Amino acid sequence: MRIALDVMGGDHGPSPNVAGAILAVQAIPDIAIVLVGDKPQIESLLSADGSCSSDRLEIIHAPQAVDMKEKPAEALRRKPDASIFQCWQLLAEGKVDGLVSAGNTGAVVAGGLRTRKFLKAVHRPGIATVMPTARGRCVIVDVGANVFPKPRHLLEYGVMGSVFAQRILGIERPTIGLMNVGEEEGKGHDLVQKTYDLFRASPLKERFVGNIEGRDIHRGAVDVVVTDGFTGNVVLKLSEGVFEFVMSMVQREIIGALSVEKDKATTALKELLGKYHYSAFGGAPLLGIAGVCIICHGSSKERAIANAIGVAAQGVRMRVNDAIVAELETLPCSDAE
Repeated sequence: MRIALDVMGGDHGPSPNVAGAILAVQAIPDIAIVLVGDKPQIESLLSADGSCSSDRLEIIHAPQAVDMKEKPAEALRRKPDASIFQCWQLLAEGKVDGLVSAGNTGAVVAGGLRTRKFLKAVHRPGIATVMPTARGRCVIVDVGANVFPKPRHLLEYGVMGSVFAQRILGIERPTIGLMNVGEEEGKGHDLVQKTYDLFRASPLKERFVGNIEGRDIHRGAVDVVVTDGFTGNVVLKLSEGVFEFVMSMVQREIIGALSVEKDKATTALKELLGKYHYSAFGGAPLLGIAGVCIICHGSSKERAIANAIGVAAQGVRMRVNDAIVAELETLPCSDAE
């Protein structure tokens, strides 16, 4: 399989992207990676590394890059040949099976929306992210692609998140919860109330547990959390901030005060960080598009990039999109846009 990598995306420039690609081809025997970005820089980084002479790395020159703070609509208009948009073009033309980018999230999503290469029965793609919980891992959809969804969109996110949890996380019968301000039926604004009714009338009703609150996510109350892109993004960023704060306090207040066993405690903290840090999973899939798209954290280093490429490859290998289409076709027809 072939995965396109947006080499110019991210906070740290091409270096960690190229290093991550090298790690990925060394670890995954059945992939080839198309490095999309400034060719002279990529060639220089490959030459300097010296550890990879793989013929499974191909370079496609992209003279432009989208800045992390650039507005997506302006980037689409001013930089049609930017690396991320060339990645999307390769996917639309069927020249690659998936793409990975740590670049401007809005530009990544905009590139996908421009191609209009959605899966059958998908009205709007959504970004899923994997969260650690007391019971394992859960999936949250959407965390930023669709801030003004319709109830039908959220129902589709429940389907897509459930398939992802089954095929990628290995959860046999994922339970689904709807993010709300209270657990009781009838809570919340019109969007969540109408979405609640759709779930109760859908083939997912047996696995739909109803409304959940934010505190239920890390408790592991459900395997799939459905919400709008605005709320989901706030939840994601808040969770990242709390995790970093707690880890820094443990480092300073507890490990720093230890007089014995300090090395063991530091090692344990590093293992904990490695297990729950965003880089452990690599990135967030944009579900609902024809192909596989993994959106990485802007500050991703080589480990996160390599893991994201691995998730993209797994999505292709496990035929996640075929399963999503099959599940969506069981839903009642809708005129949602």
